[in-house]
Amino acid sequence: MAADLGRVERALAASVHTGDEQLTEMASHLLAAGGKRLRPLMAVAAALTGRPEASDEVVTGGVACELVHIGSLYHDDVMDEAELRRGVPSVNARWGNHRAILAGDFLLARASELAASLGAEVAGLLGATIGRLVEGQIGELRTQYDPSRSVDAYLHSIGGKTASLFAASARIGALVAGLDRGAVDALTAYGEAYGTVFQIIDDVLDITATDEQLGKPAGHDLVEGVYTLPVILTLSAGGAPAGELGDILGGPLDPPALDKALAIVRSGGGVDAALDEAARWADRAGAALAELTPSAAGTALAGAARHLLDATGVQRAKAR
Repeated sequence: MAADLGRVERALAASVHTGDEQLTEMASHLLAAGGKRLRPLMAVAAALTGRPEASDEVVTGGVACELVHIGSLYHDDVMDEAELRRGVPSVNARWGNHRAILAGDFLLARASELAASLGAEVAGLLGATIGRLVEGQIGELRTQYDPSRSVDAYLHSIGGKTASLFAASARIGALVAGLDRGAVDALTAYGEAYGTVFQIIDDVLDITATDEQLGKPAGHDLVEGVYTLPVILTLSAGGAPAGELGDILGGPLDPPALDKALAIVRSGGGVDAALDEAARWADRAGAALAELTPSAAGTALAGAARHLLDATGVQRAKAR
């Protein structure tokens, strides 16, 4: 996959080049900051479950998904007034909110252009996925600072804002590679489950990791009033910790209150319960792949879902 990652990086760089020097710089900002490129690599891996190599069109589809992801980060950082992203100043911190929004819009537009080059079905799928991202974000905003946020509301939100794009990446890779519909649907289900695991783990790390590990301030979701699965499960467990946490939440947190809230969630059972839920979704991911003809790419995808869980072992031990 190393060679394919190189192809992805080159295609990404080319996709954001424009005749406007500042727009190119802004659109390239987070790309230059790095990233694992999980979404385009998922498109490539999906194609490789049924083909010996990934075509340039598969790479193009993956790049379109990555541009949607990056564009959504630009918009998220404006809404959150974030100053850091991936260890570098956010686009809004460097160039201001207006330019950050426009740069994000440009990335979404370029993604749509690339998807259209792959045919009507891919273009429609990417458009629908952008709509799901917005729905997920709206759902999150609707429950902002609400300690009664339910697990179902949380899962619905992350299904839109995160899992949908992983599902689209896998589906686009499979579609463009010309895999049969059964394989396309199985890989789509895998991407949805993988994306759910990914977001749960990301939310766990926001509670358990350090600023340096995250490349942004820890506990940011709590500060923004976004109560994620570890927090929801801590509150729903009842008892003194839940009561104490409930008294803290419901509004903006100053640094001492944030530290106290983090300590409660870290010391309770919410983190482990959230990891258990992630494990169930990882099992779903593996079950979806079981429908495919065995391949090296399929084995790698199954391992990727489990790796997300294994990588949190240190944090889970610390939480206990």
